[in-house]
Amino acid sequence: MKTGIATTTMASLPQTIILFLLLLGAFAQARDPFACDSKDAKTSSLPFCKVSMPIPNRVTDLLGRLTMQEKVRLLVNNAAAVPRLGIKGYEWWSEALHGVSNVGPGTKFGGAFPGATSFPQVISTAASFNATLWEAIGRVVSDEARAMYNGGAAGLTYWSPNVNIFRDPRWGRGQETPGEDPVLAGTYAASYVKGLQGNNGDRLKVAACCKHFTAYDLDNWNGVDRFHFNAKVSKQDIEDTFDVPFKMCVQDGNVASVMCSYNQVNGVPTCADPNLLKRTIRGQWNLNGYIVSDCDSVGVFYNTQHYTSTPEEAAADAIKAGLDLDCGPFLAQYTENAVTRGLLKEADVNSALANTLTVQMRLGMFDGEPSAQPFGNLGPKDVCTPAHQELALEAARQGIVLLNNRGPSLPLSHLRHRTVAVIGPNSNATVTMIGNYAGVACAYTSPLQGIGNYAKTIHQMGCADVACNDDKLFSGAINAARQAEATVLVMGLDQSIEAEFRDRTGLLLPGRQQELVSKVAMASKGPTILVLMSGGPIDVSFAKNDPRIGAILWAGYPGQAGGAAIADVLYGTTNPEGKLPMTWYPQEYVSNLPMTDMAMRSSPNRNYPGRTYKFYKGPVVYPFGHGLSYTNFVHTIASAPKVVTVPLDGHRHSGNATISGKAIKVNHVRCNKLSVGLQVDVKNTGSKEGTHTMLVFSKPPAGHWAPQKQLVAFAKVHVPARSQRRVGINIHVCKFLSVVDRSGVRRIPTGVHNLHIGGAKHSLSLQPVTLGVIKS
Repeated sequence: MKTGIATTTMASLPQTIILFLLLLGAFAQARDPFACDSKDAKTSSLPFCKVSMPIPNRVTDLLGRLTMQEKVRLLVNNAAAVPRLGIKGYEWWSEALHGVSNVGPGTKFGGAFPGATSFPQVISTAASFNATLWEAIGRVVSDEARAMYNGGAAGLTYWSPNVNIFRDPRWGRGQETPGEDPVLAGTYAASYVKGLQGNNGDRLKVAACCKHFTAYDLDNWNGVDRFHFNAKVSKQDIEDTFDVPFKMCVQDGNVASVMCSYNQVNGVPTCADPNLLKRTIRGQWNLNGYIVSDCDSVGVFYNTQHYTSTPEEAAADAIKAGLDLDCGPFLAQYTENAVTRGLLKEADVNSALANTLTVQMRLGMFDGEPSAQPFGNLGPKDVCTPAHQELALEAARQGIVLLNNRGPSLPLSHLRHRTVAVIGPNSNATVTMIGNYAGVACAYTSPLQGIGNYAKTIHQMGCADVACNDDKLFSGAINAARQAEATVLVMGLDQSIEAEFRDRTGLLLPGRQQELVSKVAMASKGPTILVLMSGGPIDVSFAKNDPRIGAILWAGYPGQAGGAAIADVLYGTTNPEGKLPMTWYPQEYVSNLPMTDMAMRSSPNRNYPGRTYKFYKGPVVYPFGHGLSYTNFVHTIASAPKVVTVPLDGHRHSGNATISGKAIKVNHVRCNKLSVGLQVDVKNTGSKEGTHTMLVFSKPPAGHWAPQKQLVAFAKVHVPARSQRRVGINIHVCKFLSVVDRSGVRRIPTGVHNLHIGGAKHSLSLQPVTLGVIKS
C-alpha cells in the first residue's frame, strides 16, 4: 500500500534550499517585542508592562496614558503605533478557517514560511462528527500561527471559525460552515476554538473569533446582496437555530471574539444593535473578549443601508451597541468627532479599548520579548511538519462520505482493478481541494496522484473545467473508460460556482457534467465510481438511479492531501466513516424557494417547505447524517433510564408561566447536572474493521414548536470486525432536549421523548418535580 503524500511544492525543493530557509527562519524568529521592550528603559518600566500585575490593572494604566487621538486609531484593524509608549502598530485581521490563511493582511507567506498545513474545508471536517479531531486541527493551526508570528509573518488574532448555519443549500459560503445543525455547529465551534486558544488559563495561544453574528447566510442571490439584506427572523428561529452555535462558542469554547455581520436583522444592522451585542453576547453569554465588525460593516450601514444621517452617528451607534473594533477605517475617521459632538462619551471609547487591549495582553503582546514567552520556541521547523501533514490526510479520510455503494462496487481490488481511468474536471485538482479562506498549502496530492499510488492510471479531463460548457473532451474520456478495469469520475464544483459573494443558482452539476458522467458510465467496462468535490449539496439523483454507476463518494473540499484520502477510501485502506452535515435536496426544492425567506419551519398554507432536516418534510436525495461503511454496525441500547425527573427551582410566577403547554421554562429548571446517561453497544457484524459515527436524535413530544427530530449527541467508536464496543453517551437535558416556543423562550417538553440511534429506539419520559419556592 502506498499512501505517501505526493508533493509539488515545499517538499520537492532541493535540500540545500530547505536548509537555507530554515536558517533564514532562525533569524526571523528573533522578533522584536510588540511592546514593553526590556532594552527600552523609557517604556519597559511602565506599569502596563509589568507581567506581575493583574491584566485589568495594566489595561487601566495604559488607557490613562493614551490621548484621544491615539485611542481612536486603535479602534480599527490596522491599529496605529504609539511610539512614545513603545507600542508598535498591529494588524488584527488574520484568518485560520482550516489552516493559516493569507486572506487577511495580517499574514504573509514567503521566505522562511512558504506555506502552511491546509486542512479540509470546514464542511468536510464537520462530516467526521469528531470533536477530538476538530480540537487537534485547532492545536496544529495555532502552533503554525504562533510560529509565523514569532517569525514576523502573522498576527495572533484569527477571525475564524465561521459558525453560521448552512440554512439554504445554494449559499456560496456554506462550505466554510460546520453544516445545517445548530448543535453540530456549536460543538464544532467550541472544539476548534479550544484547540486554537490553548488551555493556559486566561492566557491565549491565539485569539479565535466566531463569526458572522447573526442570521447571516446570503451573499448575492437574485439581485439581493449581503450589504442590503434585512433578514426578517422570528424570535423562535433566532433562539432555536441561528444563535445556538454562537452561544456554545462563547459559553463552551470561551472564545476571545465574536464578529457581527453585514446584514440587518429585523431592520437593525447587527453591528449597531445593542440587543445583539451588549445585551446578548456580552450580557447574557458573558463574552470574555472583544466584538469586531465584519470588514467595513460600519461603513456599510452608514453608506449603503443609510441607517444613520451622519457618519458620527454611525460611529456612536456602533460603539454604544457594544462594538469594540472596526475592520475598516470608519471608527478611526469619525469617533473623535462623535465624542466632540456629544454623541458618545470618552468612557465608551475606553470601554471598547479595554476589551481589545485585554485580549492583546492575554496573548502576551505586552510581555516583552516573544522568545521568552510560552510559545516563543516555535518557528519554521514547526510548520508543515510530517505530523501536521499526516493529520491533514487523516482529517480528509474521516470526512469522506460514501453515499451509494451498489453491489457493492467499492472497495476496488488491487488485483482486479490495476488500470483505472481517472476522468473529470476535478481529477487532477490541487488548489480546488482547499476551498476558500485557505492559504498556501505545504504540498498537494491530487486524486490522480493518489489513485496513481494504487494503480496504473489513464487520465482524461472530459471537461476543460467545472463549468463544462462543451463536449470537446468527451471522446477521450469515453475511450479511457473503455480501456480501463475501473473508472473514477471526479466531478463537482469549485470557487467559480460557489464562493463568498457567489451563491448558486441551482443544485445540479454545472454545464454538461451530468452528460459526461452518464456517457462514461455507459462505456466503462469496469465499475464506475463518481467522486464529488463540493461545499454544498448536489442533486445527483440521475447517478443514484443509474445502475451503471456503482458508487458515489462525497469528498467535500478535502484539503492538501485530499487525493491520497480519496484513493485510500476507493481501495479500502480506509473504511469510510463520514456522515453528511447537511441535507441533499432535489433541484425542485429550490425552484420556488427564495433565499431571502428566513423561516425555518414549514408552512403548508403558504406552500413553504421548511429548512434543514429538523423542519423539512419533503423528498431528499440524501438525508442529513447519511453515510455508508464497508461493514455493518448494529446498535443495542444496553442501559438507559425510562423516567427522568426535571427539578423545578420553585415557581416565580403562575404555574402556567412555568409549565405552558406541558413544557417547562428552562430558566426555571435546575439545569447544572441534569443529564441523561445512555450505554450503547455497537456491534460490527461485518468482516472489515471500521470506525462508526454514532448520531443520537431525539423526537420530542408532538407540539406546535417541536422539530421532527433533533441531533442531541454524537460519538465515534472504532470496532474490529465481528466485535462489539460499549459507548457511553450523556445528553444535557436543558441544552439538548429542549425546544423553543413562538416567543423565543426555551422550554423542556414534559412527557415522552423518543431517542433514535440508528435502528435502535428508546422512549424516555421527562417529569417535572418542584423542589421549593424561590423568594423574589
